[in-house]
Amino acid sequence: MKILSTIIFSFMATINLTAQIQNQVDSLFSEYNNGECPGASVVISQNGNIIFNKSYGYANLEEKKLVETNTNFRLASVTKQFTAASILILVQKGLVKLDAKLTDIFEDFPDYGRKITIKNLLSHTSGLIDYEDLIPDTATIQVKDADVLKMMYEQKSTYFEPATQFKYSNTGYAVLAMIVERLSGKSFAQFLKENIFASLGMTSTVAYEEGISVVKNRAFGCSRTDSGWVRKDQSITSAVLGDGGIYSNVEDLYKWEQSLKEHIILTEESISKSTTRFLLNGGEKVDYGYGWHLKTYNGNEIVYHGGSTQGFRNVIYRVFAQKFSVIILTNRNEGDPEKIADKIFDLYRMD
Repeated sequence: MKILSTIIFSFMATINLTAQIQNQVDSLFSEYNNGECPGASVVISQNGNIIFNKSYGYANLEEKKLVETNTNFRLASVTKQFTAASILILVQKGLVKLDAKLTDIFEDFPDYGRKITIKNLLSHTSGLIDYEDLIPDTATIQVKDADVLKMMYEQKSTYFEPATQFKYSNTGYAVLAMIVERLSGKSFAQFLKENIFASLGMTSTVAYEEGISVVKNRAFGCSRTDSGWVRKDQSITSAVLGDGGIYSNVEDLYKWEQSLKEHIILTEESISKSTTRFLLNGGEKVDYGYGWHLKTYNGNEIVYHGGSTQGFRNVIYRVFAQKFSVIILTNRNEGDPEKIADKIFDLYRMD
């Protein structure tokens, strides 16, 4: 009887601790659930199981539509891991090598492309000029990936010699999307759908192209003003797919995150390359692999990527050693999901 009582006590203590932690997680999102405001969607998983799954606030303020776990947010730069994965799929199929130069793929690319490899594009060490700085102030038509490639054709130099520095580059990822199109013979959006989304049952996820695709259960981005929240969902660069054009939800992204553990789409070798710090020519390591940021937090190695664009702030956050992950999607022009993920990890970590 004493043993049974001990078991029951331990079980109840575990339940109480779990409830306490979940309440603490809830408190981290109090600003996203405070009245009529843009919201957030969150999934936390450990050891392959979802241990927290909740949504807050509004996906569409005008229609008073609440955020749900199937609400689709613009991922912004969280997209980059899918662009990198697309390139690695081509590598796995033997269609290209990571050491291939821009001029190997686009034969008429300017001479400076003879030194830039796919590895440089993936790791933000190419030195390509930021396309955002090349868009005229008078532009009213959204830029697309093909436009970014065209801009690079018009340049004669780079910021620095490839692999000598790290400079985060949206340009590089737009060019990577065009490489996928050139080598696969498919649109980037179609390649993603056929080779990643459909394979994993990510039925709601799409690289959004206005007039071609539809975002179901869509969250609309918002910004805070003196008179309250207003919709600010698109910018002149929102149609560029390779650096930030995917829409998805926490349910689909959980499938993606689990696939990385199980090597369903990418091989163990590809994932290892993606999550290894890139080595510059001078021997310095940068805290980026292929489509993933890398950092050490409280003694743990974190593999993550945030996304920030007009009306959205997001993060996918992974701790391999503890089989732990956090996915946070939000539809507002403020907040820091990465710092929230750090705090969530502090609540759950086992060391």
